[in-house]
Amino acid sequence: MPSVRFRFGLFSFDAATQELRREETLVRLQAQPAQVLACLIERAGQVVSREELRNAVWGDGTFVDFDRGLNFCLTQVRSALGDDPTNPTYIRTLPKRGYQFIAPVERISQPAVGAQEAVAQGAWVQESKAQESKEHETKAQQAPTGHRFSMRAALVASAVVVCAVLAFAAKAWFRSGQGLNDPPTVAVLRFDNQTADAGMALFSDALTDNVVEQLTSQSNGRFSVIGNARILRLSRDQRDLNAIATSLHASYVVLGQVQANGDQTRILAHLIRLPDQKHVWVARMDRALSDGLGFAGQRPDRLSIQSEVAQKIAAELSPRVAADARRNASQATASR
Repeated sequence: MPSVRFRFGLFSFDAATQELRREETLVRLQAQPAQVLACLIERAGQVVSREELRNAVWGDGTFVDFDRGLNFCLTQVRSALGDDPTNPTYIRTLPKRGYQFIAPVERISQPAVGAQEAVAQGAWVQESKAQESKEHETKAQQAPTGHRFSMRAALVASAVVVCAVLAFAAKAWFRSGQGLNDPPTVAVLRFDNQTADAGMALFSDALTDNVVEQLTSQSNGRFSVIGNARILRLSRDQRDLNAIATSLHASYVVLGQVQANGDQTRILAHLIRLPDQKHVWVARMDRALSDGLGFAGQRPDRLSIQSEVAQKIAAELSPRVAADARRNASQATASR
């Protein structure tokens, strides 16, 4: 069976081993806190009640001080993630309802170790058979014609290898869609409305369009922006960053979140590099609901609010895109 790994922010979590890593460095987490984290990640964006966590981690037949145990687990998880419960980035508490994992999560399926070994072994057997067949064929060809034919065969084989290498390099070049000196492409996904107000979806969609507009105006030719492709408007559970990178030739993607926390509305914009899906920057700002964000986009000043927020997001992300792209191009040139 394939194993599943979840990636969020600087962290990754293996569902099979329940290991948490921060940029490939193992983060110590006890068994029960790891189970709580697994439950929340697997239902990212959804509200998980305390009773559901109890059943998943302790079961119905276990008699423990549940409240104390769950509080301890959540404290351990937040400590491992460096998350502030009063100003959360990953786990939000909803009083009398439960908990919600609010950061963007990418689900990555990996072949099981046994399957990988079987594939590698099969490839080795096929390669051995092919090599043996080639040796027999070479010997049979050399017998009647001698050394001159052997040299000719070697030259033909070398030419075939060179052509294959050049064809592979050309294919990789055209598939990437960009040379080292070409400006990178930034794809902006639809901002997620993670508030309890369905009317805020209008604000989230309008904010997405404003961010596309502001990034384009602030790019100054350093990068291009895509925001109207159908693949960028898919719901959160249907997103595939690898598909976005391939189909749009995107070097970066912007993932946005609109969240409600008490009387504040938090807006996050994650700049993620493709295809390695590493976080480059996170722009964050909080606004009071009285500023107009909590009225389903019906206040007359909502357009100015969206524009202001989008300008701030673009102002933070634009120089990071340009600087990161220059650094990657320099490293790629140096490695040639």
